[in-house]
Amino acid sequence: MERLWGLFQRAQQLSPRSSQTVYQRVEGPRKGHLEEEEEDGEEGAETLAHFCPMELRGPEPLGSRPRQPNLIPWAAAGRRAAPYLVLTALLIFTGAFLLGYVAFRGSCQACGDSVLVVSEDVNYEPDLDFHQGRLYWSDLQAMFLQFLGEGRLEDTIRQTSLRERVAGSAGMAALTQDIRAALSRQKLDHVWTDTHYVGLQFPDPAIGNVTGELVYAHYGRPEDLQDLRARGVDPVGRLLLVRVGVISFAQKVTNAQDFGAQGVLIYPEPADFSQDPPKPSLSSQQAVYGHFPPVASSGLPSIPAQPISADIASRLLRKLKGPVAPQEWQGSLLGSPYHLGPGPRLRLVVNNHRTSTPINNIFGCIEGRSEPDHYVVIGAQRDAWGPGAAKSAVGTAILLELVRTFSSMVSNGFRPRRSLLFISWDGGDFGSVGSTEWLEGYLSVLHLKAVVYVSLDNAVLGDDKFHAKTSPLLTSLIESVLKQVDSPNHSGQTLYEQVVFTNPSWDAEVIRPLPMDSSAYSFTAFVGVPAVEFSFMEDDQAYPFLHTKEDTYENLHKVLQGRLPAVAQAVAQLAGQLLIRLSHDRLLPLDFGRYGDVVLRHIGNLNEFSGDLKARGLTLQWVYSARGDYIRAAEKLRQEIYSSEERDERLTRMYNVRIMRVEFYFLSQYVSPADSPFRHIFMGRGDHTLGALLDHLRLLRSNSSGTPGATSSTGFQESRFRRQLALLTWTLQGAANALSGDVWNIDNNF
Repeated sequence: MERLWGLFQRAQQLSPRSSQTVYQRVEGPRKGHLEEEEEDGEEGAETLAHFCPMELRGPEPLGSRPRQPNLIPWAAAGRRAAPYLVLTALLIFTGAFLLGYVAFRGSCQACGDSVLVVSEDVNYEPDLDFHQGRLYWSDLQAMFLQFLGEGRLEDTIRQTSLRERVAGSAGMAALTQDIRAALSRQKLDHVWTDTHYVGLQFPDPAIGNVTGELVYAHYGRPEDLQDLRARGVDPVGRLLLVRVGVISFAQKVTNAQDFGAQGVLIYPEPADFSQDPPKPSLSSQQAVYGHFPPVASSGLPSIPAQPISADIASRLLRKLKGPVAPQEWQGSLLGSPYHLGPGPRLRLVVNNHRTSTPINNIFGCIEGRSEPDHYVVIGAQRDAWGPGAAKSAVGTAILLELVRTFSSMVSNGFRPRRSLLFISWDGGDFGSVGSTEWLEGYLSVLHLKAVVYVSLDNAVLGDDKFHAKTSPLLTSLIESVLKQVDSPNHSGQTLYEQVVFTNPSWDAEVIRPLPMDSSAYSFTAFVGVPAVEFSFMEDDQAYPFLHTKEDTYENLHKVLQGRLPAVAQAVAQLAGQLLIRLSHDRLLPLDFGRYGDVVLRHIGNLNEFSGDLKARGLTLQWVYSARGDYIRAAEKLRQEIYSSEERDERLTRMYNVRIMRVEFYFLSQYVSPADSPFRHIFMGRGDHTLGALLDHLRLLRSNSSGTPGATSSTGFQESRFRRQLALLTWTLQGAANALSGDVWNIDNNF
């Protein structure tokens, strides 16, 4: 206390005249703030008349000064208490400062170990006003849900499913005009249409055919064909009968071709679909149609394929001899077990012709205010061979509802940080032709522009289970948003609570890889943009009418037992809140550390063959090293973001650019896009992928000679293995280096 008194005494000695700091409330534009003015004692007599200055003095020796008989008693008390008041004020100020600092750091989404875990806390933008206040996450969420609730999803689904909309048809041309007009009525910055002339396959009397013995190959997966061969039934030169489901049509036919088959017949197995009497089931006379990759170099099969009905498949299965199929391959078409074959020789005839057809993609855009050159893209297929209620009508309805909702939000003060790009795709039933044409046209720049792609295709195929087919980068964000969306069929629960009730490991229950027949697949595997496709499914049963003429609004409504509007609304809420986070958050909520876990899981599979490789003088050490470098690079970026200044826009943009390009880093730069367009080392197709390396390593166990150095056209080949390992390692190491930032920040051994 004596030190404080000394400081005040010295300050009085150095000050030739008294002064006061006057704070006055300011009205008008600066209302609510206090304005500071310095007033001199000599010139501010009028102001000083309003104050009773208190003199601060320390203890004085007795008799040193005459007593002041006129001193007011409360003034004397105030004089004695002043030092204590000053000290108390200092302590309060210090405590308030520290509390404010902690609160500020706690609200920073780019701080702390949670940088890779999406926060549900307030994410505020200082330069964005919503009427008299700022827009916080809770404000945006409430605004979004308010406007979304005003839509008419069910009516749009019904009306769309009733319209003819085969790609290239007159009905599709009319629908295209109507949807563009609907977008033009909304508060969008840009609306336009892209037209592409593409070759589409249509029925034709000209005949293409192959002949071969028939064998049964389950779902036509690589493991199915390997099992078939192991049981003494070789697919080479034969026709394969395979079931619909598990993998796409394109993958089934590609696998058959890789194993030397001549052609493929694909049928719907009744055992794979719901037999619940209250729910409708697929007619036994109905075939299921599918499509193949639109890029010829992507592995478009050269062998013919034909969908057939369950009735035709039943007659063919009865003619098969040979070994009995495994128990898990059995179905319900026969009264006796299925056999693998071979059966009688058949001639497969496919009647198609290729026609140049105009298709139209429709675009609508809300420009971002801070990063307008970075796009969050959401799209839905518009065309369909038949009614296409589940295939494309649901997605189209949700897309239009989201456009209307975000347009209303813009009218009420919302402006996203990044641009929102809404797209209605044409040519989806011919192999996602419309989306692929657009991707090919902007292949050189999209990985620099597109942040994420959200697909609304196949969104409602049931209501029992929820799946998110996605890139690992979006897993944490999906978990966060699931906690914000109510379950459509479990009252009082969020979607997340519904999922963890079934399986505490939510991601094992929800997360699935992107399927090859999804438009989202090309965004990730072809261009290097993270993507997601949501689907509500029936419990352990496929929606029976997908890709058939029976995919009507009535059948979809019956399968969901009247819950179609609620499930479609849940998808719209999920997609919309995902869009808000991706377009509004200052720091992109993409979990760039997740790929380290992905590599670790695959390394566990690779380790199974380490002994076999060591016997041949080979090692996987360089893959392990590259994985370690990626983990360190991700942690380094995490720490950089944590220690950076949140308000520095230049740094924020730099970090966002590095984060949004992570997916692109996993496209192999050592193979040609013309020869291997799906260059992603985890999700792509080709010898450069980790999956191909694992398949090759499995041949070590099935090599007929079993001796080091032995090679054959179908066995393990050391030279091929070395090339595969090099391609994989270089790409993974390149991803680690790119994530590290500038070249002078990289400290890796090559």
